[in-house]
Amino acid sequence: MLDLINSSAIARAFILGLLFVLVVAATLGMLVLVSRWLGLRSELREIHRGQSLVDTKMYATLHARKDDAWSKLVDRIESAGLNLADTKSDALRERMIAAGFESAAAPRIYTLLRLVLIILLPLGVVGLLLLNGTELTVFKLYLLGSICALAGMYVPSLVVQARIDRRREAIVNGFPDSLDLMLVCVEAGLGLEAALDRVGREMALSAPLVADMLTTATLQLRAGATREVALRRMGEAAKVDEIRSFATLLIQSDKLGTSIAQTLRIYASEMRERRRMRAEEKAHRIPVLISIPLVVCMLPTMIGVLILPAAVRVVRELLPALTGG
Repeated sequence: MLDLINSSAIARAFILGLLFVLVVAATLGMLVLVSRWLGLRSELREIHRGQSLVDTKMYATLHARKDDAWSKLVDRIESAGLNLADTKSDALRERMIAAGFESAAAPRIYTLLRLVLIILLPLGVVGLLLLNGTELTVFKLYLLGSICALAGMYVPSLVVQARIDRRREAIVNGFPDSLDLMLVCVEAGLGLEAALDRVGREMALSAPLVADMLTTATLQLRAGATREVALRRMGEAAKVDEIRSFATLLIQSDKLGTSIAQTLRIYASEMRERRRMRAEEKAHRIPVLISIPLVVCMLPTMIGVLILPAAVRVVRELLPALTGG
């Protein structure tokens, strides 16, 4: 490998370019982390001085849709003649929102990344194999290209689905605490809109996804939407069954005139019970999951330790006796 790199100028240039890209990516990552840390310090100082984090910044940052570099790149590519619209744009838009990508250009960016990976991933793998001196037949090229193209097509979908699952789990885990706070606010005399606003501001640091959801519902109520419309939009945007059920319960309580505090108390208890049952389910799955590495790793070793001494003794003593040696 080293001889190939020393003898090939293309290999040296490729490795140097790869190292340059890695160093630049690491530097940009460090700069992003430092900027986030400095921003968090400034926000904590403002909180210490008595300024409200949510009133001054949360509404402006969580709900402002700014054109970033990706959206500008997508617009330029589409203006050049390449259409990045998906055939199922509405379903893809819902998936992007559920994954946390709320920008209007998120579906087109997703389609662009899939196209880039379908083209660049096979070319990169084939190029690395050619640089290593591997002989590639037509069948190997076809097989590697097909596998890499399929990987480039489905990997972004898997990443989006994993992000959806993580966001859903974070919302489900943080929502019972917000229900308890909402119950306290309602019993203290606040209305539903004021309770949603207060809980959204209180949960901004501990459960930002839940805070974003409640803050959006509050802004819709302030913009003139009815309670039913705002709550139904909150349930549909969250893509979580528990949130949809919560919105339905509040709508029914509002229509029938029942106590919202009693509804919140019962539903908070049910959600805490569901969270406990999910934790118990994961705990009961651990022995089954542990048995797989135990069987794969430890069982062959134990069999070898128990059988090898007997096998050595058979080879040394029993086989010569049977053969007359």
